[in-house]
Amino acid sequence: MPKSIYYTEEQEQIARIAKALGNPTRIAILQLLSSKACCYHGDMAEELPIAKSTLSQHLNELKNAGLIQGDITPPTVKYCINKENWKHAKQLFSVFFSEVKSPKAAKSSLINIC
Repeated sequence: MPKSIYYTEEQEQIARIAKALGNPTRIAILQLLSSKACCYHGDMAEELPIAKSTLSQHLNELKNAGLIQGDITPPTVKYCINKENWKHAKQLFSVFFSEVKSPKAAKSSLINIC
């Protein structure tokens, strides 16, 4: 059976976003984009200490997760935060973190059961 049968759509979305956020370069990219309305690929390459090809890979991961969007106007590509998806991601993580018990709470409930 495919794994997707076992997981909800929300679980899949949270995992995809968490994977995209799981790299410090991508966090730096998001912070850079959040401080500006939009930013061109070439401008980001000048501000971040990574090769343009590496930057492109990180931008693709963030784009695939839906956290950013790009506007292609050859020969340039302009990126910005996808505000709608960003808001949705914040909501998903807010619900997730409020539902998952902290280790201390889980430990104390285990003691009460035993």
